[in-house]
Amino acid sequence: MFQGRQVVLDLIMSLELKTCNLKLVTCNFFKLSLMKFRRLLLFVLPLFCLNARAQSDTSHLRVSLLTCSPGVELYSIFGHTALRVTDSVRGIDMVYNYGTFDDRDPNFYAKFTRGIMRYALSNYSYQEFLQEYQAESRGVIEQELQLTGEQKQKMYAALQQNALEENRYYNYYFHTDNCTTRARDVIEQKTGASVVFKNILPEKRPTYRNLIHTYLDKSKQSWSKFGIDLCLGSNFDARVTNDQSMFLPDYLMKALDNATADGHPLVAGTQTVVSAPPVPPAENLVTPMLLFVILFIITTLLSFSNNKWAQRFLNVFDSLFFLCIGVFGLLTVTLWIIRVDTVCRNNFNVLWALPTHFFVAFVVYLKRKWLQQYFRIVFMLTALFTLCWFFIPQQINLAVLPLLSIILVRSYFRGNLPAGNRVTTNIPNNFHNAKAINIEL
Repeated sequence: MFQGRQVVLDLIMSLELKTCNLKLVTCNFFKLSLMKFRRLLLFVLPLFCLNARAQSDTSHLRVSLLTCSPGVELYSIFGHTALRVTDSVRGIDMVYNYGTFDDRDPNFYAKFTRGIMRYALSNYSYQEFLQEYQAESRGVIEQELQLTGEQKQKMYAALQQNALEENRYYNYYFHTDNCTTRARDVIEQKTGASVVFKNILPEKRPTYRNLIHTYLDKSKQSWSKFGIDLCLGSNFDARVTNDQSMFLPDYLMKALDNATADGHPLVAGTQTVVSAPPVPPAENLVTPMLLFVILFIITTLLSFSNNKWAQRFLNVFDSLFFLCIGVFGLLTVTLWIIRVDTVCRNNFNVLWALPTHFFVAFVVYLKRKWLQQYFRIVFMLTALFTLCWFFIPQQINLAVLPLLSIILVRSYFRGNLPAGNRVTTNIPNNFHNAKAINIEL
């Protein structure tokens, strides 16, 4: 009996032990399975999230401003601006350039004269862009913009929309709507960010003319500066605001360095992507000032000469000189009237470059009383303009001064003013012959 009980107890203990072992094995299995499951989740979940991130999160986008240094040609002397968009997921690296135009238009030069410039937004690969500026030995500086993913996506979408054929064209105006102002407007208006540009101008704000003179002087473009100053009216002497100064690439680049977006710096980083030493400008030995001073000295000396050949030379010179002045006067009035913008209006140069000189040039050698009166009026107007030089609300190019001097000298003699100032009492009869000679000048 006792042995039977013992057998039963051993059997029960054996069953309990096996049950405990089974529980232990089961518990260990579940622990091991849970650990493997967690590891599996850590590996698999990022794979699912990666695709969702590529669709909704735009931190893989980089947007930046590209500022190109000035070139040696007049059209490139003020530099250039473009926008770069990089998408690391899609393998996109594109440049959006608002500074392209088609000069194959048969009416291109007529439209250019009227100020109707049809520019377009072009997009092409970043490598093509770099190759172009490397070939021209022009530096390129890149400023990466510190924007949120959503703001970068908005900017990218706006550029893509602008690049469509029906949207890519716009009317270009040199100082108010160009490749640089367009890039600024995209950053300021199409990102949804609150962009604030701090002041970058000195206390005494420069004029539009002052700003472009900086580049023309640096590149020693004396003739270009002279021509531009003659054609642009007093409207171009308005003092610029902070925003208006950003029509120049260097000023927009400087403005971005000091700008904020939603309270934080707008620029995340700046790097030089093309480092090119500046090309030294070609020295132009014959400047407008030098040429006109030489002409003034020659014409003045000959004007006091009674030599027959000197007077013949002056007849030819006066015809050509006043013809050129008259052509410029007609051009000034024409640009004032036909230009669709305002840069050529209110041009005070027309007060000394009279359009009437064009017609008088063909009969300047004739002995006519009305010609004598005409040149007397020219002398007085030119003298008055010279005296009011510092009071004219337009910055006149200094090379105009020797031109004014030539006009004064030649109109003085053409108006027969020397004879008019002579004393007529107790004069021998041959004085009248000298007077007649002067009238023929």
